[in-house]
Amino acid sequence: MPRFFCPAPLHTGDSLELPAGAARHVQVLRLQPGDSITLFNHGPGWAQGSAGSPGGEFEATVTQMGRSHVQVQVGAHHAVEREATRAVHIAIAMPANDRMDWLVEKATELGVASIQPLMSERSVLRLSGERADKKTAHWQSVAVSACEQCGGNRVPLLHPVATLAHWLRDLPANAAGADATSAARLLLSLREGSRPLRDWLAADAAPAAIFLSGPEGGLSAAEEDAALACGFAPVSLGARVLRAETAALTALALLV
Repeated sequence: MPRFFCPAPLHTGDSLELPAGAARHVQVLRLQPGDSITLFNHGPGWAQGSAGSPGGEFEATVTQMGRSHVQVQVGAHHAVEREATRAVHIAIAMPANDRMDWLVEKATELGVASIQPLMSERSVLRLSGERADKKTAHWQSVAVSACEQCGGNRVPLLHPVATLAHWLRDLPANAAGADATSAARLLLSLREGSRPLRDWLAADAAPAAIFLSGPEGGLSAAEEDAALACGFAPVSLGARVLRAETAALTALALLV
């Protein structure tokens, strides 16, 4: 059954018009009145109660199809969740080209809680102002599409692009959506003494984790030192050197 993100309060028995993105998708699939779909609305900002429904997902039936609008009747609620047991928040110096799109998509499929795009000393991709805002909005839409596809009911939050220095400075107040006092802080590093991530997992049961990963070429020594000073513990993924996006996703797959 097709699934759609509907960022509006959902209650059994309601009749509502789908938002533009979901309506367009319904039309592309050429659904007709009487067809069944699934709706969920647990998206960015849910923790602040913006969506106003019990989570999970709802059955719905298409009742009207217009040229630019779709009306549905909300049916039964199902309190089903397919989320990761550990809330993992990735902070990554953005890889270049379309690799960030791919990373957002796959991280959403794996169950990431939020993604913080960063710029570091060695970053190739640099964004600011309106261009950064547009990219963030684009990545958020990628996350929505991935969530619709994979069966997740919680769309991860894409934070605004920031420099690594500013993000580390503001971390106590903006810990990537995680509780700063309980979330483990992990830094992917090749420096001597880094602990294998598998060993950390065997010994630590933290309910949330913030995982910091560098760009192509990694973080500089000074940047790693700054992260360590903010309480990050250096961890490694083994002897091989992985691409920036591969490393972040490998760590996420182990952590969730």
